[in-house]
Amino acid sequence: MPGGSLGVSGANFIIATINQLIPKFDHVVAVRDWHPPGHVSFASTHGKRTGETIKIGSVEQILWPDHCLQDTRGAQLADGLQTEKIEAVFNKGTDPLVDSYSAFFDSNHHRSTGLDDFLREHKLKEIYFVGVATDYCILYSVLDALKLGYHVTVILDACRAINRRLGDENRSIDAMKDKGAKIMTAEEFLKD
Repeated sequence: MPGGSLGVSGANFIIATINQLIPKFDHVVAVRDWHPPGHVSFASTHGKRTGETIKIGSVEQILWPDHCLQDTRGAQLADGLQTEKIEAVFNKGTDPLVDSYSAFFDSNHHRSTGLDDFLREHKLKEIYFVGVATDYCILYSVLDALKLGYHVTVILDACRAINRRLGDENRSIDAMKDKGAKIMTAEEFLKD
């Protein structure tokens, strides 16, 4: 949220939209970063500046400010979010040595968050994504969901992007559409 160590501009404005959407679903889950101190994605871990990139094995790692530290306020779900219907919360980024943008797997695709198992147990085949950040966590989660065979819709006005580089949000939307994701607004969804 804005004001946090990795604040996404305008992210506070999507909470009301998400709250409007939640009652329309039979199943609602949340995914959050849950980083241990000294996480590989933190610039401070490497004595570098936020925004620099390094190689971790074969993966290019963007270095972020320390954020979403386990058991801190910064890792909690956003203030004002209606959480009563949330059935499960899946943590990602828990391995200090591997980052995880995706809601399903770490960046190496070695560790699962358990989200895929939950969805399959409940025989869910359609997923709607909202949240932050469109150009990282939403993008990689959507791409993994599509690879896993889910039908995916992104409710775009219930998402916000970091836009580290000009145009990142648009490139991520194009990439999701190119792989088969449907993009819509909350108004379009609520009309159906």
